[in-house]
Amino acid sequence: MTPQDTLTQWLEQSTAVRARMTAGGGKPGLARPEQVAGKTGLEIMQAMLAGGIPYPHIAETLDFSLIEVEPGKATFQGTPQLKHYNPLGSVHGGWYATLLDSAVGCAVHTMMPAGRGYTTAELSVNIVRAASHKSGPLRAIGMVIHCGRQLATAEGRIVGPDGKLYAHATTTCLVFELPKQG
Repeated sequence: MTPQDTLTQWLEQSTAVRARMTAGGGKPGLARPEQVAGKTGLEIMQAMLAGGIPYPHIAETLDFSLIEVEPGKATFQGTPQLKHYNPLGSVHGGWYATLLDSAVGCAVHTMMPAGRGYTTAELSVNIVRAASHKSGPLRAIGMVIHCGRQLATAEGRIVGPDGKLYAHATTTCLVFELPKQG
C-alpha cells in the first residue's frame, strides 16, 4: 500500500468513525456513572466509538479522535494545527504527549475488567520528527506491554501514513478498584 493509499484509508476511516460517534448521539462530555457501570474498559471504549457515551472534550481542543480499539490496543488519529504551535513556531510538545497519553492510556483501559480503573503514574515521550500543520493526519497507536492487578505498562508511537515515526512513549499506570456507586 502506498502512503497515499494509507492516507486515503485513514481519512475515510476517520470520517466514518466520527459520523458513527455523532449519529449515536456522541458529543464531548463526561459519561454518567450509570452509562459505564458494569462495563469492562473495552466495552466502555467501544460504547464511545458507537456514540453511546461522550468522548472527552480534549479531543476537540487538540483535534484528535479515537479511531479503533481492541484488547490491549488503542489507535487515535490527530492533525496538528497552527493553534497547537508553541511560541517558537513548532507543534507544542504537549500535543504529542496528549495524543500519546490517550493512546497508551486507552490501550490499558481496554484491559480493565468491570469495576477496575487506572490512572497515568508516569509518561515518557520522545519526539523524533517535527510535525506541522502541513503534516496532515498522524496516528498514535498504543499497545499494552503488561497489565497486572496494581500496575500496567504500555508503549505508543505516533506515525505518519508513510510509516515515518514522529514520537514514541512509554507509560506506567496505577490500576485500582473503582469506588462502588450507590
